[in-house]
Amino acid sequence: MDNKIDLSKLRDKIDTIDATIQELISERAGIASSVAQAKAKSKSGGAFYRPEREAQVLRAVKARNEGPLKDETLVRLFREIMSACLAQQKPLNIAYLGPAGTFSEMATYKYFGHSVSAMPVTSIDSVFAEVEAGIADFGMVPVENSTEGAVNNTLDMFLSSPLKICGELDLPIHHNLMSRTVDVNEITTVFSHRQSLAQCRGWLKENIPHAECIPVSSNAEAAKRAQFTDHAAAIAGLSAATMYGLEVLHQEIEDRSDNSTRFLVIGKQVLVPSGDDKTSLLVAAKDQPGALFHILQPLNDCGVSMKRIESRPSKRGKWDYVFFIDVDGHKDDENMAKALRMLERITTKLKVLGSYPKSVT
Repeated sequence: MDNKIDLSKLRDKIDTIDATIQELISERAGIASSVAQAKAKSKSGGAFYRPEREAQVLRAVKARNEGPLKDETLVRLFREIMSACLAQQKPLNIAYLGPAGTFSEMATYKYFGHSVSAMPVTSIDSVFAEVEAGIADFGMVPVENSTEGAVNNTLDMFLSSPLKICGELDLPIHHNLMSRTVDVNEITTVFSHRQSLAQCRGWLKENIPHAECIPVSSNAEAAKRAQFTDHAAAIAGLSAATMYGLEVLHQEIEDRSDNSTRFLVIGKQVLVPSGDDKTSLLVAAKDQPGALFHILQPLNDCGVSMKRIESRPSKRGKWDYVFFIDVDGHKDDENMAKALRMLERITTKLKVLGSYPKSVT
């Protein structure tokens, strides 16, 4: 009897807390609406969504957390609250590499919450085009994988695109083998994106070496093809299996358990410092001995920490290259601004692709 009484009291407490939470969320939504109205009347032009402000809120959530819920869980909850509050004014339109069921779609909802209008397009080029045309407010594009390296198509788009990087997201990637066929030994064809095939190369070789691996435009497209092809399988995320009516034969077949993909949020906004930022640069060096050394020296002299560097053909001439460099800090930081001034004097091209908050997960 005492246990029943105690359980009843605990449930009453939960009901009271739930009512308080709901009341506070409604109050927050009302204040967010007032903020949006104030922005619309200001000289800012009504930029309702500010990635740097959202990053600050989520960092504060993590700093306050004393358990028992994990940081990641609370961050996800607050993202959804902010997403719903923002959508009162106008749901954000987010372009991503489709069709529905891709990891790009997963990244879109994880970064922006589910109160946005997610717009699948057929290529990374199209993501850039939709944002440049103003049809989408932001785009979500993959830029590198921890196993297979850079996504070159994304890097190449920055050579000519005026868009800025407004955010980043590190998304753990788990690949799954799915098919209409329940016996893996009957599979003769495996569809997937070429990056996913590469990330599962070892598993495929060991378990279905007889199967032909066919690269397609996305993992969701792979699942769609497997749905209508005899003795075929796809490598994709779990949501694609549900979406396209496939049986998951093996889960998490990626060769590395820490496999993850970094996504970039692209848009037209130039962001102010958030307090913990990253800057991405596109740099073209003069054709001279030690060209790369001369590029990196100003960063070292100014105490700017480099996190990543990639080279790509510049498209300007044969054997001519540009460098994509990620560094710690915001372009307006004193040491960063000094380094950029030095780089301007010694390079043939310097483009700040964006200063943006580091991934908060």
